[in-house]
Amino acid sequence: MAELQVEIVAADHFVWAGPAKLVKARSVDGEIGVLPGHVPTLTVLAAGDLEIDPVSEARFSVRIDGGFFSVDHDRVVIVADNAVVNAA
Repeated sequence: MAELQVEIVAADHFVWAGPAKLVKARSVDGEIGVLPGHVPTLTVLAAGDLEIDPVSEARFSVRIDGGFFSVDHDRVVIVADNAVVNAA
């Protein structure tokens, strides 16, 4: 099964990294959803929640205050101004 390699960092701390099946976010142009095989993308993120569906963990979300979202060869890198994992 194909998977994404995801890394989320904030300006001042590491947030999360690992394999995922799906990443959803709100860009300044609207919602973006990424599955394995997605075309390369670079976009500016709006404030809101990232939704991560990890391969071997429960789905969770991360509240961000904006940042950048990059996709290339099934690797997703999110650099957020500020990021906090939402409590379950």
